[in-house]
Amino acid sequence: MSDEARGLLDRYIAEVWDEANPEAVERFASESYRRHTSPGAEPLDRNEQVARLKGFRAAFPDITIEVEDVVADGDLLAFRSTMRGTHRGEFLGIAPTGRQVAVGLVDMVRIEDGQFVEQWGGPDMLDLVRQIGAKFEA
Repeated sequence: MSDEARGLLDRYIAEVWDEANPEAVERFASESYRRHTSPGAEPLDRNEQVARLKGFRAAFPDITIEVEDVVADGDLLAFRSTMRGTHRGEFLGIAPTGRQVAVGLVDMVRIEDGQFVEQWGGPDMLDLVRQIGAKFEA
């Protein structure tokens, strides 16, 4: 599945991110798709994932994803990438700052019948909000 999985990932990055088309997730994710963003949170369904990606695109309209490493094993695909963009819209209640960000992502995707059915991981959100100016106190 390695070559097929890599091809699916490349098409996903091209259509969803490079072409700025979050709705394209519907072509890559099954109807039963679940996006796990945190062990303590309910997984997102496909429509909620589309809305999440639209939020990223609205906040970072020039967002890009550069895939750096890919590993495939059976029905699982893991990839490490870097997300870059400029904070031009509100994000998590933080007003636009114009700051450029570069954030690491690690994702694992389970694939069935050529579609994503489950996905875990994502961007380092703490680093992302820190880069756009959020302050944290211990």
